[in-house]
Amino acid sequence: MTPLLPAVELDTGPAPRHALLWLHGLGADGHDFAPIVPELARGLPPMRCIFPHAPYRAVTLNGGMRVRAWYDIRGIDLGHRVDNEGLQQSVAQARAWLESLHEVHGIPPSRQLLAGFSQGGAVALAAALALDQPLAGVVALSTYLPQTAIPSTVAPMRQIFMAHGSFDPIVPQSLGEAACAQLRSQGHSVEWHSYPMPHAVLPQEIADLRAWLVHRVGS
Repeated sequence: MTPLLPAVELDTGPAPRHALLWLHGLGADGHDFAPIVPELARGLPPMRCIFPHAPYRAVTLNGGMRVRAWYDIRGIDLGHRVDNEGLQQSVAQARAWLESLHEVHGIPPSRQLLAGFSQGGAVALAAALALDQPLAGVVALSTYLPQTAIPSTVAPMRQIFMAHGSFDPIVPQSLGEAACAQLRSQGHSVEWHSYPMPHAVLPQEIADLRAWLVHRVGS
């Protein structure tokens, strides 16, 4: 059994019946996106929000420096030169939290949301595509689709929100657009947004995400 990663845990209201698991980007930690919860959750049903801390590992692209990372990044060809062993470890760790939300807190996959930013978004997509049962929704921000994460068989349709900055120097928007096109070609429902920003998150992006969440979990 995969142990649960330590995480920041927040409830947006009493007795939450929905859950959000959010994976941070390279070099950050679970505290990175926790501050957006009040704005993101405004008008939504109570949710249990989990922000895990990725393990420390050496990252080749960072000169071997050890930082919090979901997997090693071996080169600038992000979608293809993927540390698949590390990616699959992180997918298993994300799944362990999703299973805990069901088994311990009684929140089934149909009321779970899986989100991620940058490298965390790549893990979120990989984990969501590997699940037998679709989640309530998947959020992938400023990210890409690792080619090793694409299932050999077509998975049931996923509801996915993707957003990217047109001035992103870290993960070029073209990688996000390619991921969106590939996911749509496989029958997944992808809502795509582009914003005039670098590798970041804007208030308008959070507002658009909240509007999408209303359709996924209600208001």
